[in-house]
Amino acid sequence: MGELTWSRAADDTVVADGLLAAFGESFGGEPDGVWAAPGRVNLIGEHTDYNQGFCLPLALAHRTYVAVRSRDDGGLRIGSRQAPDRTWEGTVTEVSQDSPGGWASYVAGVAAVLAEQVDPAGLGADVLVDGYVPLGAGLSSSAALSCSAALAWAELVPGLAGVDRAELAAACVRAENEYAGAATGGMDQSVSLRAVDEHALLIDCRDFSLTPVAWTLPGHQVLVIDTRAHHSLADGQYGKRRATCERAAATLGVGSLRDVGVDDLEVALATLGEGHGERSDEGSGASGERRVSGEPEEVRRVRHVVTENARVLDLVAALRERDADRVGELMLASHASLRDDYEVSCRELDLAVAAAVGAGALGARMTGGGFGGSAIALVEEAAVEEVARAVAAAFDDAGLERPHFLTAVPSAPAYRVR
Repeated sequence: MGELTWSRAADDTVVADGLLAAFGESFGGEPDGVWAAPGRVNLIGEHTDYNQGFCLPLALAHRTYVAVRSRDDGGLRIGSRQAPDRTWEGTVTEVSQDSPGGWASYVAGVAAVLAEQVDPAGLGADVLVDGYVPLGAGLSSSAALSCSAALAWAELVPGLAGVDRAELAAACVRAENEYAGAATGGMDQSVSLRAVDEHALLIDCRDFSLTPVAWTLPGHQVLVIDTRAHHSLADGQYGKRRATCERAAATLGVGSLRDVGVDDLEVALATLGEGHGERSDEGSGASGERRVSGEPEEVRRVRHVVTENARVLDLVAALRERDADRVGELMLASHASLRDDYEVSCRELDLAVAAAVGAGALGARMTGGGFGGSAIALVEEAAVEEVARAVAAAFDDAGLERPHFLTAVPSAPAYRVR
């Protein structure tokens, strides 16, 4: 077997030096500063954020960087070192659902939202991006982009001096929803801007209150498996599931699915469909395989959200009790629910989970919105390389592109680099 591909976090100094030089080549002169914001891995709590539920993400050491120079004419120039021939030029007032489109909307959309609070002319900027969060991997490279730009504007524009990080995160959510066409719920932006170093964040998505949760499993690492199956939140599937959940909440007469507890679940499922069928938690494979058929879509979606909320709180308790085996069990149960009830997994994610557990991981699950992207596995530190090789071999045997790997270390939130 050939060498594995590992995605490494970038060195701030090296990236900033490169950005300064590239900024001069692209726009002339120097930026006012360089800012960075992290991607994230979600330990558990998927598709719960837009249902006002719970999730438990952590910030990655992998970050997106922006060099920004403020201007007072409302003009925007947005470029990327990853796409040097695709610089977008326009004005803050020209930003819309249709323009600029693509990745630049994650920056320009933030400016458009912030323009509701300050004079759009003062939000003009030249922005050069350099990204080190793997793209399409479900690790929230988009939120890292929005949040790095938002923090830059908050520090450069005097009228935004009183805006706190929770408000900036809300602005970034709106930018993604309204200008980039991604129906995200707020988890990614919250952890990117408000993470606590060396902790995961328990986020209550009803009010976006945060509880830092220390990583208490020394000797274990979270292995991230980027399956190379491209992930996108703007292709409609994510939005369809969000709409289904909103319809189900309306049918149940609740403000959101957060209002449905585990004790209420059987009655809720009966209300949503003609019974809720046979269901077995007897796994037929290493990934805790479970199959459900013949049930209404809303029944399956609601069951996932309600049980996932419970799993988040159970996993927090397991971390506090330093119970690695229980953490692994909950990860597997989460993956089975996402695969069967929420139907957001795919062949590559299922294979990554099964191969990792088969090679000795305590647990594994898809992470992020799904439809591709990454899986994570809880692995004893000494076995990380062995598990990664087993997953790569499984992909080779299946004729699939070999995954990339990284280790997720709970890291700091967005900050100014220089």
